[in-house]
Amino acid sequence: MKKRLNIGIFIDNYYPIVDGVVLVVENLAKELSKDNNVFLVVPDTRIDYKHDGYEVIKVKSIHLPYINYYLGLGFSAYHKLKKINFDVIHIHSPFSIGRLGLKIARKKNIPCICTMHTRFDFEIRRYIKNEKITQNICKNLISVYSKCDRCIAINHKMVEVLESFGYQGTPKIIYNGTDMKCVSDDAKQEINDLYGLNENDILFLFVGRIISIKNIFFIMDVLKELDKDKINFKMFFVGNGVDETRLRHKINEYNLSDKVFILGKILDRNRLAKIYYRSDLFLFPSLFDASSLVQIEAASQKTPTLFIRGSVTSDTITDNYNGFVADNDVISYKNRIIEIINNKKLLNEVASNARKTLARTWSDIALDTYDLYIKEIDKRLEK
Repeated sequence: MKKRLNIGIFIDNYYPIVDGVVLVVENLAKELSKDNNVFLVVPDTRIDYKHDGYEVIKVKSIHLPYINYYLGLGFSAYHKLKKINFDVIHIHSPFSIGRLGLKIARKKNIPCICTMHTRFDFEIRRYIKNEKITQNICKNLISVYSKCDRCIAINHKMVEVLESFGYQGTPKIIYNGTDMKCVSDDAKQEINDLYGLNENDILFLFVGRIISIKNIFFIMDVLKELDKDKINFKMFFVGNGVDETRLRHKINEYNLSDKVFILGKILDRNRLAKIYYRSDLFLFPSLFDASSLVQIEAASQKTPTLFIRGSVTSDTITDNYNGFVADNDVISYKNRIIEIINNKKLLNEVASNARKTLARTWSDIALDTYDLYIKEIDKRLEK
């Protein structure tokens, strides 16, 4: 019989801000809380939100609007958290609330686990143009992880990123998961009817924040070249973000308003699953992402992804087996798309393999994470 644990999960951003890390933490907390007592520690963003089976503890925070971030004031919750009989603490960011989790773990002499989700260097470079300062900030952030008992990396490439900033430990690799179930073939006609697509239209898809670091303008340059080559296609961008206006201008500039559509953010998970299923290829040339949830969601609907060769987020796939890669070059990426859509047999095989090999459930991920908690707790007891 498994031991029921008191688990503290600490994160520095939360609703109304929704990104991949927030969704990972929410799904992990939901699954772990089925057999454990989970306390989710988040910044107080002045809104109420539903939570499923776990307790939410809000930390007083200050909103920093320029970077859309909430700075948690850890002292406001320290005494309350110190009274909880945690067995293990799991931090998902190295900022103020993550550091609070590490401090509580040290005070209680219990294991502190961390997960490295994000390439901080990409985000920091958006605001700081000095590379030396960027490197020093990243090393400082990674030093927080170095003080934890064990670090989780979400793929092998992320281990390399950790090591590049001075991490000395041996990370445990635990991949991300998805809650999506594969929809039926009827979904294709439903999406065709909803968005005015023809049965034979080739549909490309991007889902995520509409922001330049996701390489969305690289996608637009590729689409421009496909249009020059008289390739008949449609493209859906699903999401919103700070660069949405720029993207609309680019669509008009390239005269692609009859082929490229921004659908906005889609909260209906069933409809989003159907859009994935209707799509022929998921375009994800991001160099920023570490292991995006959207590529797993696409795989769950038998839609393979075309990545940039060598990108961190492509680490989980094998080219021409359960995904595709192309060089970081507009023409090379465009040519790879043409090669893929002209080989239906290969595309169908890769789509099937993507579903079989990449679409792990959050239940599986939670089980792997729980097992790591137990090992680290046992290690601590042996000391």
